[in-house]
Amino acid sequence: MASMTDPESQGTPKHPDIRRAVRSSVTRILPGSILREMRLYRSFSRAERLLYLRIRLGNALMMAKPRLAPITARSFLFVCFGNIMRSPMCEALMNRAATRYAREAIRVTSAGLNATPGKEAHPWAVTAAREFRISLENHRARRLTLAMVDEADAIMAMDYQNQVQLISRFPQAVDKIFMLSEYAGEDYHLGEIADPYYLGQEGTRKCYRTLDRCISNLVVRTFGD
Repeated sequence: MASMTDPESQGTPKHPDIRRAVRSSVTRILPGSILREMRLYRSFSRAERLLYLRIRLGNALMMAKPRLAPITARSFLFVCFGNIMRSPMCEALMNRAATRYAREAIRVTSAGLNATPGKEAHPWAVTAAREFRISLENHRARRLTLAMVDEADAIMAMDYQNQVQLISRFPQAVDKIFMLSEYAGEDYHLGEIADPYYLGQEGTRKCYRTLDRCISNLVVRTFGD
């Protein structure tokens, strides 16, 4: 009879080689999208995991109605993971577009929930931005602060991870946290604007086209044609 401490009597493999083999098999069998969801879920704290599941379930069941920033908003804060790709591009696009539409002063800034302060924009971002006649060469990353959150009328998150971390860290600001993807148009069904950090130059270019569309729609809705 196997002892209670015998690895063969347990449901979880104990030998490192066996564990690696199991993980390798799971990686080959499961679709990439499911693996990404699993990795993202494990990256959250216990409280954030519950919030993430609620958000994802609501979106999957189409229970969550689109939430758009109020047209009275005049202070905009764009937030992503590291403030080196998506959010600085949104800041630049918004500032440029607002000069064409806004009849009053507005405030636009960007930050990263997990940014390394002072870090330069990613090379892919710099290159892709040039195609929109925007320079990110002088951009330096900023870490999100409570003061930024308090000063903003509308906080625009890029993906579910941003949304979960924003609500978890700044619950008092939940009513002014929005998903930028809500402005991508009816033909956009991804629900979020994924981080192009691992998607290469073409992936960054594609992401920026989506951001450009979102910002254009946001500005027109807020300030009119």
